[in-house]
Amino acid sequence: MRNLVYYVATTLDGFIARPDGSFHEFPWDDAFGAHLMSTWPETFPAQFRQDDGPNRRFDTVLMGRATYAVGLREGVTSPYPTLRQYVFSTTLEESPSEEVTLISADAEEHVRALKNEEGMDIWLCGGGRLAADLHASGLIDEFILKVNPILFGRGIPLLDGPSTGEALELRDIQRFDSGHTIQRLRVPR
Repeated sequence: MRNLVYYVATTLDGFIARPDGSFHEFPWDDAFGAHLMSTWPETFPAQFRQDDGPNRRFDTVLMGRATYAVGLREGVTSPYPTLRQYVFSTTLEESPSEEVTLISADAEEHVRALKNEEGMDIWLCGGGRLAADLHASGLIDEFILKVNPILFGRGIPLLDGPSTGEALELRDIQRFDSGHTIQRLRVPR
């Protein structure tokens, strides 16, 4: 069975974006960025990816509608062409790209089916609401949090909905001089 990994950037106070969905204020650090690019190159949108080699960890990406809309506003309809792309939305009527599969119902059922397929891990890119639903259903196996040294005070939370309240197992933490950290946490089973 494949793992579902919620790999996402967050603020110190647990927000993945401002209330309007923007996250451009996340501070950038070249050493941090180089580490991300060398470790998970497939998680960079095509227009920013510098490595045209094989995917390292993921072959599938899941996005909520608002997360997908970030690229759409820039005219990007297929942000991760090296991955199988799924957008979960009850408001989009059709996918803007034939490379992106739209899922409008039964998110948990679709994710369970994806996890049972052969392949690499599945990346949950974003959508605080989607993440909360999948976590409450016991489908998220690991959290990889790119914690930015900034506070938003309010915004879209890491999990936008009920949580199981369980303690996660810290597997690793990497620190960067800029104040960024990468925290890897496993969901106990």
